[in-house]
Amino acid sequence: MASVNVSLSKSLVSVRPDRSVAVSTLGCKVNLYESNLIAQNLSGQQWLQVNSNAKADMYVINTCTVTQEADRQARQEVRRLIRQNPDAFIVVTGCYAQMDPTACAEIPGVDLVVGNDRKLDLHQLLPLYERGELPRIIVGELDKHVSLPDGLLTGFEGQTRAFMQIQQGCNQGCTFCIIHRARGPSRSIPMTVLKRQAHRLVANGYKELVICGVDLGSYGDDFDQHGYSLISLIDELQGEHPDARLRLSSIDPAHISDDLIERFMQKKVCPHLHLSLQSANTLILKRMKRRYNRELVYDRIDSLRSAVPDLVISADVMTGFPTETDEQFEQTLNAIDELEIAYPHVFPYSQRSGTPAARIPRQIPIEIRKSRAGRVRKLGQQVLNRVLAKNIGKSVTVLTEQSIDKKTNLRKARAENYLPCLVSAEIKANQLLDVVNNRIENNSLIAQTGLKAVN
Repeated sequence: MASVNVSLSKSLVSVRPDRSVAVSTLGCKVNLYESNLIAQNLSGQQWLQVNSNAKADMYVINTCTVTQEADRQARQEVRRLIRQNPDAFIVVTGCYAQMDPTACAEIPGVDLVVGNDRKLDLHQLLPLYERGELPRIIVGELDKHVSLPDGLLTGFEGQTRAFMQIQQGCNQGCTFCIIHRARGPSRSIPMTVLKRQAHRLVANGYKELVICGVDLGSYGDDFDQHGYSLISLIDELQGEHPDARLRLSSIDPAHISDDLIERFMQKKVCPHLHLSLQSANTLILKRMKRRYNRELVYDRIDSLRSAVPDLVISADVMTGFPTETDEQFEQTLNAIDELEIAYPHVFPYSQRSGTPAARIPRQIPIEIRKSRAGRVRKLGQQVLNRVLAKNIGKSVTVLTEQSIDKKTNLRKARAENYLPCLVSAEIKANQLLDVVNNRIENNSLIAQTGLKAVN
């Protein structure tokens, strides 16, 4: 593709002491980690970071493409920022940029499109682009190159929990999904780099590390000679930072091994699990090309609950996958109740062009997909109410957050099992605090210090 020069009105590379950049993030925790790294790298090139709601000289939109709705939201965010400052230099990157760079480039006002293969190199690409040495669309093949963190992230503005990306990409190729194409094959970040990253974050005051990745359980599979695995990483990090909380962001049920259950039981990881579940019907799971069936899901969760009674579960749930009958959907609905999934992250099936599932003749009508999603959300709220009620009177350790709940004027906090708690606003942020839950308000547990737990 021929090089395209930046217009002089949008020339931003020349060093100016007050030039500003805002990075807007859509999608997963991996995107959030990478956005912070992009912002940090730009700060090293004398860019002043501002909030995406502020007027900036450059906006970087790190997009998601997990569904068609995610694509729509990405376009909406790009247009919002262009309206916010029509003179700003606009960079679109992330999964949507990787999968449909032309659509991104055709949005009036977009200056540069960078794929997942080079997005962490943005700070190095900008000077080359302005000199006319790079094209307007910079999207390569992910099996040849992919952006992996090579620097250490210092922190997350406004957050008391730190995310730590341990791997990139996925080898699974589920029939409904294009993320394995948007992210490329699974690649693990070396253990030595991760240990240095954890040390940096803990040294900077973070008391909880959230381990994230596209396919967490595959960590280390590409390191044939080292024997690295998610289990060995947990052991290493917990051994070096015994006072820090480790939390897993998401995991495939097929990766819930006996060894991982043992780490939960040993309290090496927080008693919260986010399942990449999608469905609880075996035939639908097979048609999705998932790595497990209904029986395995129940077996693994039963084993986990026996080992960790206070475990709280959240899960990704898809409704209306092609051929899904009412009876098959009911099995998923029953699983949410029986497995006590307090936080179902539900979304209707999205018919993605180029995926095997999109070619299945029996597509479920969109209104049925949405109706089923509504039933899952309603049941999820009932399960959450039940789980919150079980935790009244219990003593828990919470990590206080920066934000204050507007309805109660209390400080937000998270228990080890991920349940939201509210404590006195006089308590400072980023404190690990032993409290007792004494009532429920606004889907949160009101917690106080100095109370005696109910036996």
